[in-house]
Amino acid sequence: MKQFAAFITKFAKPIVLLWSALLIVLAFFALQLPSKLQGDGFFYDGDHSYVTKELSDTFNLPAKTIFVLFENKSDEEISSALESLETIEEIQSITSPVGVEDLNKEGYAYGMLEFDNTVDDYFPIIDELREKLGDINGISITGEPVISKDINVASQNDLIKAETIGLPIALIVLLLAFGTIVASLLPILVGGATVVITLGLLTLLGDSVNLSIFVLNIVPMLGLALSIDFALLLINRYREERNTQSVEQSVQIAIQTAGRSIIFSALCVMIGLGAMIVIDVEIFMNIALGGSIVVLLAVLTGITLLPAALTILGDRLNKGRVFRIKPTASRWQKFAAFVMKRPVTIIVVAIILLCVAMVPIKDIELTIPSTESLPESYESRQTFDTLDEQFGLGDNTPVFLLAENDEAGAWDTTEGREKILDIQQQLLDDPLVDRVTSMFTVAHIDSVEMWEMANSNPQAPGALEEVAENFIQEDKMYMVAYLNTEGSSFEAQDFVRDWSEKDLGVDFALSGQAKFNQEIFDEISSKVLIAIAIIIVSTFFILMIAFRSILIPLKAILMNILGLGATFGILVYIFQYGHFGLEATTIVLIIPVLTFCLVFGLSMDYEVFLISRIQEEYLKGATNTKATVDGLVSTSKIITSAALIMIVITGAFAFTDVMPVKQIGVGIAIAIAIDATIIRLMLVPSFMKLFGDWNWWLPFRKNTR
Repeated sequence: MKQFAAFITKFAKPIVLLWSALLIVLAFFALQLPSKLQGDGFFYDGDHSYVTKELSDTFNLPAKTIFVLFENKSDEEISSALESLETIEEIQSITSPVGVEDLNKEGYAYGMLEFDNTVDDYFPIIDELREKLGDINGISITGEPVISKDINVASQNDLIKAETIGLPIALIVLLLAFGTIVASLLPILVGGATVVITLGLLTLLGDSVNLSIFVLNIVPMLGLALSIDFALLLINRYREERNTQSVEQSVQIAIQTAGRSIIFSALCVMIGLGAMIVIDVEIFMNIALGGSIVVLLAVLTGITLLPAALTILGDRLNKGRVFRIKPTASRWQKFAAFVMKRPVTIIVVAIILLCVAMVPIKDIELTIPSTESLPESYESRQTFDTLDEQFGLGDNTPVFLLAENDEAGAWDTTEGREKILDIQQQLLDDPLVDRVTSMFTVAHIDSVEMWEMANSNPQAPGALEEVAENFIQEDKMYMVAYLNTEGSSFEAQDFVRDWSEKDLGVDFALSGQAKFNQEIFDEISSKVLIAIAIIIVSTFFILMIAFRSILIPLKAILMNILGLGATFGILVYIFQYGHFGLEATTIVLIIPVLTFCLVFGLSMDYEVFLISRIQEEYLKGATNTKATVDGLVSTSKIITSAALIMIVITGAFAFTDVMPVKQIGVGIAIAIAIDATIIRLMLVPSFMKLFGDWNWWLPFRKNTR
């Protein structure tokens, strides 16, 4: 690190120019990122995806459907509106409600626009639909593609709203920490550059990788918070050293000390993010990718761009003084002395508080976000709710069964038809199935004998061939079972899970909302423990190497788990119980996993900041207790400021509208608040005092003091 630090101060101007050029180039691409983002990230390459594609390609069933809702419109107005949409080439077919009783009810009617599997980008199509229908009152559109686009728009608005709230407050916190405008603006400028460069890189990757719309919120949230945290630590150390050293020497010492802490902190964060990649669901892979890039860039800007800027600025860092910072060492000294005198009492009280906060976890209810993610103020959400209320679109859940026989034409034999009827009957025998749509039910025939007799009628030869062709193509056959429960229910998930394991005598697979939910739930539940194990084991070894200790990483991991458990309990209390003016809602399935993976790494920032300083004093010859007190006194203000900035930037998303983003922001803010107060300022020093020199014990290592 010594040679690296010397290199940075020697080539400070070229380094700043290089980063500036990179920022200008990638800012152009960053502006294009929203157009590259599609879907909510809940994609899993399983049976649901395979069957949906096969049904579209082989049987011409729609891959996606957009609903057009008409309110108090005449048949002529409905027909005219739908005819105006026929010029949109991507629409596979249009179903009109005119003359169809099931599609009309009490002044409402709805049509369907169906699309095949060849459409990749629905956003321009939705814009065109709205352009053609926009001037007509009482006509609105909804459906998965429309809601996805509106969530994209809402996410962009949320980002602007959160930054408008978070950045000014972060600047105030920085002013309170540094006292000058230049020193306070520098972390925000470095953080902004980090985020913009990351978004530009993600835009370039967007052509080869499917990116979720939530990347637009998670990456800036994480990038700004971490970059400002890192800058706060490095600038604080630089200013400490500047009291006795030259500008260049102060920057170099800051890189060697604070820079080392930044690298180890970032490693912990990147492990937390990277571990999510084992969960083969698009949103986790997106956040792992985007998060890792922004953390890597936060480190690079933190140990190159920032110190280079400090070298150039020198004492001009103190320009624009708003007020003088009063020394706080005496207050923290008293606090440290209080903790050192009562370690056992503090540990017991802190653990009781955390355990009480965990209690609501017993009631946690996890769901996959759907239309509920979109605020009710959006027309597509209102339209969907109206369709559900008037026509009960969610009352029956379709489950598609696609079966493949050994060879083409096998389904058209007596044996093949008997197999179809047998599968149909097994479905109907299930208490969760209301009805089945198959070639037999459409033809109103309930036996193979009747089918073959009707089909061989000389007065109407081949009368049923057209019906059969709708359900049989070469070696493939499909039917649809309608469940009497919602697709998001656990009963529906159990149904498709059990049926997927059945032996029907032929290869088959299922699709539909129930199957989609079941695959997502099962993939996450089967891989989350692997991700957690990777995080815990990797973090243990990184901290063991960093601090040359066994006890310190063990304590850090256990305390992190306690803090995260308390966080999940508070999330349930706030969102699921409906407190603080919020309507009661379920917890989005991804929130506990994302919060654990993100916060486990983020909270290690403060562990590394604090323990690094304690270790520094201990290696200089201080006793364990004195080193703990000195480390606590010298870092408490910076940890508190850094945590407050992290809380402000992530907590600002509490005022946004997209529910998963709101829950992620609040979850991270709560976890950081718990970590920076109860854990880092109380539990960590208490345990350091309690274990004494055993804190620094490592097998097979000689004492280097």
